Amino acid sequence: MPLRELARTRWQEYFDGVSKALGAQRVTVEVTGLGLGDQIAANRIALTGLTYDPHDDALTVFAEGLQHRIRQPRAVHIDHDVEWLHSVEAVDGEGNHHIIQLSEPLSLPGKA
Repeated sequence: MPLRELARTRWQEYFDGVSKALGAQRVTVEVTGLGLGDQIAANRIALTGLTYDPHDDALTVFAEGLQHRIRQPRAVHIDHDVEWLHSVEAVDGEGNHHIIQLSEPLSLPGKA
């Protein structure tokens, strides 16, 4: 399924719901950008939460031994079908892409 943009007004509520639905989920976080190339920030580590803080304007991935902050996100895209979340891609204020790939699709209540 193609990535779909998630409206900024929904970011906080959506990621709070994702965090509540997490079980024993593993995550890989990849960062790509013109000045960075491709970098792996995390590889199949335990994911404990995703949150968007509108006051700091930051999306944060909480995982085993990692707090990966995406500052001033311009856009958030989700790979989500009717019931399952597969991945999240956020573009930060500098134009770098942060790809949050779940090891297994995450079942979420309701629609995105």
